[in-house]
Amino acid sequence: MAENRLQTPAPNAGAVPFSRPSTPATHTLQIGFCGLGAMGYFMARNLASSRKSHSLPVLVYNRSVAKSQKLLAEVGASAVKVADSLEQVATECDVIFTNLANDAVVSSIYNEFAKALAQSPPTRAKIFVEMSTVYPTLAGDLDRLLSSNPHTHLVTSPIFGPPALADAGKLVIAMSGDYRSKKEVAFLLVPAVGRKVIDLGGNVEKAPTLKLIGNGMIMGANELLAETLTFGEKSGIGQQTVYELIKEVMPSPGFIFYGNKMVNDLFDGSQGFAIDGGIKDANHARRLSAELNCPMPAVDNAFRSLIGARAMYQAQGLAGTQRWDVLDWSALIASSRVAAGLNPFDSAQGTGVVRDD
Repeated sequence: MAENRLQTPAPNAGAVPFSRPSTPATHTLQIGFCGLGAMGYFMARNLASSRKSHSLPVLVYNRSVAKSQKLLAEVGASAVKVADSLEQVATECDVIFTNLANDAVVSSIYNEFAKALAQSPPTRAKIFVEMSTVYPTLAGDLDRLLSSNPHTHLVTSPIFGPPALADAGKLVIAMSGDYRSKKEVAFLLVPAVGRKVIDLGGNVEKAPTLKLIGNGMIMGANELLAETLTFGEKSGIGQQTVYELIKEVMPSPGFIFYGNKMVNDLFDGSQGFAIDGGIKDANHARRLSAELNCPMPAVDNAFRSLIGARAMYQAQGLAGTQRWDVLDWSALIASSRVAAGLNPFDSAQGTGVVRDD
């Protein structure tokens, strides 16, 4: 009987490349989450909901308190508590997740964490989990900043997937850093937040590097997708017909997801990935490729298209004709459309494809 139990696969076997951590004997983990943006909100919500019945409420912090209050209203006080300050999160929590907009914000937040820890040094293990898309060397800087405090570790853990997958708890999670800390974090995140962890070892710069590689692949694929759909429209075949072909011969989730956005002009960045974030990631990927002497022309092309699309949208803002507050990075198709003589953001004002039946 005991032998059969030993042979039974553990829950999420294969999704988490670590053995399960030992159960804390002295206290229940206090979890904190900073950054409730398009991705962070869903991750914090799912994490809090998964722990609602058997642990302390997740302590959440966001620069805009309204988002914290919205999350509290959605999941209830038994799952979420709103933090008054970053100092409270840093000192009261055992595991602190951060998902922030860019490197400058990450640096600012972590400097505030470090200041709080210097004033109140930890007496037990404390793990910071940085989930943003940052330049890899920043991760090393954060690790050095935090490691001056006793019992403190950094795990870099960027995530792959659009907001819809964050909502569904189906993200793919990269992870690098201290092994024991990764074990603790991985079993908090899977299956609550993500479906799989990819372990990149002990060097905290490796997970952010994989994130840039992955985002570079996605933006390069989006550039190809944009050019292909525009080519189809200008040829008289029609972008919808080309999109149907793509779904048949190259049915990857990314092509299907972003192709649908492009074909239907779904460029609301508040429901997706803001174009400024895409430009930031493209800059990081291009910088890293230059440092490694590894050309990425697909990323270079996507970067130009993203810059062009943003410039056109800013011009619409000056004219008072903008349709969305934030532009999605799938709107890079605007550059291909304009180069082909089409309307950048409204495909209904295209070539007026007429079938030759």
